[in-house]
Amino acid sequence: MVMRKPKIRKDFLRTRFKRVLKMSTLTARIAATYLTLKSRTIFSNASRKEELNREFEIKSANQVVETLGQMRGVMMKLGQMAGYLNDGLPENVKTTLGALYNSVPPMSRELAESTIEAELGARLGDVFASFDLDPIAAASIGQVHRAITKSGKAVAVKVQYPDAANTMAADLANTDAMSRVIGLAFPNIDTRRVVNEIRERMLEELDYEIEARNQSLFYNYYRGHPFIHIPRIYPELSNKRLLVTELVTGSSFDEVLAWPVQERNLAAETIYRFVFGSLYRIAAFNGDPHPGNYIFHKSGRVTFLDFGLTKVFQPAHLFVFESMIKTILIQPNPDEFRKVIESAGLIPPDSPLATSEIAEYFQHFYAFLASEEEVELSSEFASAIFRHTFDVSSRISKFIDVPEYFVIIQRINLGLYALLARLGATANWRKIAEEIWTFIQGPPATTMGELEQKWLRDTGKRG
Repeated sequence: MVMRKPKIRKDFLRTRFKRVLKMSTLTARIAATYLTLKSRTIFSNASRKEELNREFEIKSANQVVETLGQMRGVMMKLGQMAGYLNDGLPENVKTTLGALYNSVPPMSRELAESTIEAELGARLGDVFASFDLDPIAAASIGQVHRAITKSGKAVAVKVQYPDAANTMAADLANTDAMSRVIGLAFPNIDTRRVVNEIRERMLEELDYEIEARNQSLFYNYYRGHPFIHIPRIYPELSNKRLLVTELVTGSSFDEVLAWPVQERNLAAETIYRFVFGSLYRIAAFNGDPHPGNYIFHKSGRVTFLDFGLTKVFQPAHLFVFESMIKTILIQPNPDEFRKVIESAGLIPPDSPLATSEIAEYFQHFYAFLASEEEVELSSEFASAIFRHTFDVSSRISKFIDVPEYFVIIQRINLGLYALLARLGATANWRKIAEEIWTFIQGPPATTMGELEQKWLRDTGKRG
C-alpha cells in the first residue's frame, strides 16, 4: 500500500515556505533601501543626513506594513504590537506601523460570503435579515461584518480567514528561533516553557468557541456594570471559526486621543479598573491590550472586545501577585519579597544577587503605585518600563526566569501602560488599586469608584 501525506501537511509546508520567502524578500528590500540611502549620505551635511535617516525609517516601516499586512497571522500581530508598545521607537515609525491596525486587506466579498455560509451551513439570507459583506474591521486572523438577525438584533459577525490555522501554525513552527532570541536577553529563562505558553495561548485564538467561553466569563461578571461593557455572545450562531456578538458602536482609540483631558482620564481609569479588577476578582486577564480592542463612550464607559488571548489564573498564582505587592509596597520588606519571588521561581534561591539589588530592580514596575498622590502614566514611564524589562546589561537579567503564568501578564507592563501613557492618564493609582486589591478593599477613591462599589454591593460581588 502506498501511503500519502495528508493534504493539510502539504498546505502547512507550502504556507510556511511562502511566509519565510516573504520575510526574506522584506529583509532584502530593507537592505537595498538602506544601501541606497547610505550612499546618498556620504557627502551630505548633518541636517541632510538626519533627513535621509528619517526617510529610511519611513520607507522601511512602509515596507514592513505592506508585507505584514498581507501576511496576517502572528507576524502581523508582532508588527501591530511594535506600533504601540515602545515609546522608544521613532514617532514616524510608530505612526507608520500603527497603520497595521486598519490596513489588513480583507477577503473579497465573494470569498467572505462563501466562507460564512460554509460555517453557518446555510445561506446568509436564511439566517440574517441583512448582512453587509464589506467588513467593518479586519485583523490578524479574521474580519468582522455588520448584520441584522431575523429577530432584529444588530450583531457583529467575526469570521476566520480560511487559511488562518496554517498561517498561525507556520509562524509558530520555528520555536527554536524564538527560544534563541529570548535566551539571548535572559540566559536563565526556561525558554521552552515561555515559548510553549505563548504558542498555546496564540493557538487558542484560532478556536472561537474558546473565545466565546472567555467572553461569556467576563460578560456574566460585568453584566449591569456602570461603565464596563462586554458584548453578549450569540452561541446559536457561533462555532469554532464564526463568532457572533452584540454589535457596539462608539469612538475609536485614535478619536479619544482628541477628547478633553478629563474624558481621557475617565477612559483610562475604566481600562485600569477592568484589567486589575478582572485579575483580582475573577482571576482572569484579557491579555491583548490592543488599541482596536476598545470602543469608547463618553463619561468613562468603555466596551471591551476580543477575548481570544485570555489567561485564567489559579489561586496560588494570585497569592504570589498579592504577596509581591504586600512585601514591596504595602509593608516593604526586601527579605520577605526575596523569599516570595524565589518561591515563585522568578529568581533562583542560590543566586549571588544582593537582596537590595533585587528589590531595587522590581520596584521599577511598581513605581507609579508608590505615591498616594496623582501620578501621570507618561510616555517616559512606559518607555522606561519597556527598556527596564529588556535591559540585557542588567545583572538581574542573567538570573531571572519567567514562570508560565507570568508570561501573558507581562502584557500589562509592555502594552497596557503604553496605551495609558498615550492617553496621558493621570490619577491616584495607588488609591484606585487599594479599592481593587481584594486583600485590602479600600474605600472609593473616585466618583467611578463609588459607582463601582455600589454595583459590587448591589450584585453581591463584594466579598
